[in-house]
Amino acid sequence: MKNLIIIGAGGMGRTVYDLANESVGYGEDFSIKGFLDDNLQVLDGFEHYPPLLGRICEYIPQQNDVFISSIGGNCRVGCTETIEAKGGKFVNIIHKTARIGTNVKMGHGNLIGAFVSIGADVCIGNYNMIQSYTVIGHDARIGNEVRIDTQVVCVGGIIVEDEVSIHTHAVISHNVIVGQGAKVGACSFVMRKVKPGTTVFGVPAKIL
Repeated sequence: MKNLIIIGAGGMGRTVYDLANESVGYGEDFSIKGFLDDNLQVLDGFEHYPPLLGRICEYIPQQNDVFISSIGGNCRVGCTETIEAKGGKFVNIIHKTARIGTNVKMGHGNLIGAFVSIGADVCIGNYNMIQSYTVIGHDARIGNEVRIDTQVVCVGGIIVEDEVSIHTHAVISHNVIVGQGAKVGACSFVMRKVKPGTTVFGVPAKIL
């Protein structure tokens, strides 16, 4: 059995702990060993969680350790690269209620939340966070290091490039491309290509 270690023990890390407890393979393929966080007091005052095992930069992966990251933003890539450089392996954590369609291809280090629906022939890269109740339509392409918040709808055929953030209740319309590093504001309806590095918001979504 593998020992899952969650990188980050803040609010999202504790949420990932709950998700992992309800995920495919828990208790059969993996158990939860604990957290890594550079703030050694981050769990002070919180009960019923596994231990904080140390700082991210200091931890040496042990035999049977596997990892998932709860950290978002600019720090996410650095944390995963630190562990990978020491031989650590990242796994996918997929909630038992998620629906994964036919021929879906998925890399590693992905978090798939409760009641997510991923349609047929979708391709998902590495280190993505797809939160609860989100829908990814058929033939979509999701890159790496993408954050998709809860209750987002990505209609069939869309392309989301690397390091994109799509916030709650946004809708990405059919065949739209969201360029690398772009941000889509909450409750936006995106009908046209989003240029890399831009932020769009509104109905229809426009560049801020």
